[in-house]
Amino acid sequence: MEGPVEVRRSRRRTRTVSAYRDSGSTVVLIPARFSRAEESVWVERMLARLDAADRRRDPDDESLLLRARALSERYLDGLARPDSVGWVDNQQARWGSCTPADGSIRISTRLRGVPPWVLDYVLVHELAHLIVPTHGRAFWALLDAYPKTERARGFLSGLDFAAGQEVADPDVAETHLDLLTPGVAGTG
Repeated sequence: MEGPVEVRRSRRRTRTVSAYRDSGSTVVLIPARFSRAEESVWVERMLARLDAADRRRDPDDESLLLRARALSERYLDGLARPDSVGWVDNQQARWGSCTPADGSIRISTRLRGVPPWVLDYVLVHELAHLIVPTHGRAFWALLDAYPKTERARGFLSGLDFAAGQEVADPDVAETHLDLLTPGVAGTG
């Protein structure tokens, strides 16, 4: 991750070093007694650790494709065969979308950092569209195979609420939140 690095020294901190991301910057906490050379070594080490954690949490496009293929095998009997899966920045009202004709799946970058089971739900949702393009009963029956469907839909609804977006009542069909509401056309 690019961005400024702030090093905070503490007299109370005697042995441990920690780091975290905060609003586009990285904060590294070190003992006050560290020399500039020790500081430099530990900042580099902690940045590498945070970057590795970011990569695990936010897979690249190739990792998304491999993950989607594994999810298809596990939950859809391998029937969905995506040719490409990638992150996109241009989906502000959708979590994901797919084009069955070319086997492509696009995942909104708004999902970076969500728990893996939520990302998996969105991937399974889009994979199911490669088999059944509409949101009819057959489509939602495919999603029954994913055990955390309802939990993930609730999580996504909470993200929408927190972002100030309209949240669908699960008992009322809404046309713009197909990931949350069965039987709705379009991709959410």
